[in-house]
Amino acid sequence: MTSTTTLLCRATALLLCAGLSGCMSTSPVWDAHFGESVRTVRMMQTLNPNASYTNTDPVTGVDGRAATAAMDRYGQSFTNPPTDGNTFVIGIGNSGSSR
Repeated sequence: MTSTTTLLCRATALLLCAGLSGCMSTSPVWDAHFGESVRTVRMMQTLNPNASYTNTDPVTGVDGRAATAAMDRYGQSFTNPPTDGNTFVIGIGNSGSSR
């Protein structure tokens, strides 16, 4: 083949690819189902999806003082984390029995 024929074949292939790429969509199926998996997993993780409609007694749960104390303890666990013992010696010498 000559260089002119090779150039003509490449130009034809380029124009053919460019023309066909304008006719097809990039993601026809993906766009139709976008977010479907997230909605499915969220519904699977929800224990009772109709809880707001069926719960007629709003008093169930934790009282205000207990909830405030729990939130305070939770917040303080970050400012003053509990100290753990040496993790490499767990269970060694702490059996309480002597030989």
